[in-house]
Amino acid sequence: MSALARILRFTRSLTPYYVGIMLAAMVVTGAGLAIPFITGRATDVIVDAIEQSGAGNDVLAATIRTVLLLALALLLAELVDTVMSNVGGYWGDVMSARMRTILSTRYFEKLLSLPQRYFDNELTGTIVARLNRSIAEITNFMKSLANMFVTLIMTTIAVLIISAWHYWPLAALLLIAYPLYLWLTALTSTRWQHLEGRKNEHVDVASGRFAEVVGQIRVVKSFGRERSEQDQFAQHFDTTVELTGEQSRHWHRMDVIRRAALNLIFFGLYAIIFVRTVQGHFSPGEMVMLVQLMAMARQPVTSLSYVVDTAQRAIAGSRSYFEVMSLEPSQIEPTGSHPHQPATSDPDGPVVRFRDVRFGYDNDADVLDGITFEIARGERVALVGESGGGKSTLINLLMGLYAMRDGQIEVVGAGSDLESLRTNIGVVFQDASLFSGTIAENIAYGRPEATRAEIEAVARRAAVEEFVRKLPRGYDTMIGERGMKLSGGQKQRIAVARAMLKDAPILVLDEATSALDTKSERLVQAGLENLMADRTSLIIAHRLSTISEVDRIITLRDGRIDEIGPPAQLAASGGIYAELLALQNASTASARKRMKSYDVVG
Repeated sequence: MSALARILRFTRSLTPYYVGIMLAAMVVTGAGLAIPFITGRATDVIVDAIEQSGAGNDVLAATIRTVLLLALALLLAELVDTVMSNVGGYWGDVMSARMRTILSTRYFEKLLSLPQRYFDNELTGTIVARLNRSIAEITNFMKSLANMFVTLIMTTIAVLIISAWHYWPLAALLLIAYPLYLWLTALTSTRWQHLEGRKNEHVDVASGRFAEVVGQIRVVKSFGRERSEQDQFAQHFDTTVELTGEQSRHWHRMDVIRRAALNLIFFGLYAIIFVRTVQGHFSPGEMVMLVQLMAMARQPVTSLSYVVDTAQRAIAGSRSYFEVMSLEPSQIEPTGSHPHQPATSDPDGPVVRFRDVRFGYDNDADVLDGITFEIARGERVALVGESGGGKSTLINLLMGLYAMRDGQIEVVGAGSDLESLRTNIGVVFQDASLFSGTIAENIAYGRPEATRAEIEAVARRAAVEEFVRKLPRGYDTMIGERGMKLSGGQKQRIAVARAMLKDAPILVLDEATSALDTKSERLVQAGLENLMADRTSLIIAHRLSTISEVDRIITLRDGRIDEIGPPAQLAASGGIYAELLALQNASTASARKRMKSYDVVG
């Protein structure tokens, strides 16, 4: 029940809808309760008329007027039921839509607030499947609860009072039926929820893999893995079929016991009503009224089965939803991490400063240890090191995508939150990472308010216009999910244009031209030269020609800084950069292989 209470608290802004739906249900229930009384009264009037078949025309006419009025009352009760049930249904539909909006937007907001480390450990498809399943089950339950709760309570109370008024053993038997059914339902619930949780795990894994395969469909097809992926996918859902069978057997076995107990109790209720009618204690009209009331009393008990079923699904679904909502960044990032600090805005001071930074993934050993360096305003600094040596990790730390284990990073413009930090940094990753939408929208992602003229200006500088001119819709061309309709070089040029348009004072280039052919690289590099002018730049480059043009080089070896200095100085030091220059002049296969280990080509 705590999970259900949490759902109500989480959606308390929908209270007016809950109240409206319940008021409509109260009117519907009242109209429904009036029908047995009207029917019972009509029965007595008709029976009396039959017994007085020899009475005069005046009595007959009065009887007809009475039954017609009673028929009109039945029509009125049914019309009220029809109208108010539809009013309640409308409010229920709007409430469900608003609840989906609330739950979805809060879930999305929570995800956006979580550190990068959370997404490293979760499949995208699993996150989406968890959201869809949880919200569907929660909204279904809340809608059914709002529609049924008042009806169940009012009907139960009214039937108990009326039954006790006419003959107290009727109410006594009903008082046995309700708690007995609830107790048997509770026995069913625990095992059902356990099996439902196992089913959800398999569905989430299968859905996560499904999204991953669709996103990497070219790789799947290229390696001929369609059948194996299909088999793994089917295996998860085959398991859910087995679990559903076990779950259903348990549910229906218990349902037989519950309904059999209910049948015995209602047998006693009907037997009492019929016998006391024969004995003259109840009139025919009272008998009809009580029989209809017993049918109404049965409805809340049987409806309870549906409410409990949807409640169990909501509890099982909300568990994974609220697990995510309860996450705090401190639970995901390691303890002892330090936030970014604003550097002094002294024009002669450094723009970026790393102070004894230490970092590692999860519980693994440190990837970076004792990283200390400064970058002056307008300086271009290149990072060089072996593949996997921590170059991209260092960039990720600068961007605040991960928290450090120890140390401190100071950045000019960094405020109390990461948004202020990232506003001051423009970045081009090795993977272009575009979104579905138009070319113009992707270029303007960092500055949505940019004008078309500004978009086209940076597109020319980044050599985007060269291929856009050939597209029928130009900058309004839809590029598909992750830019699937574009070549690698075209996507990377758009990513470069995106960074140009953001026009941040600090620029990060993580192998920004690695996906370009020679011609495109030459065009983009010219644009990057203009972009880096009077701008602080941190570069991971894959060509020695690019590295040689920076102000300083930082070389990394085994997660530590090996050397820092201008290219000319490091060329003669005998370190990593000097080794790369020597390897460039050597034309052997082993030299090329060694250079490749540094992600660098000549």
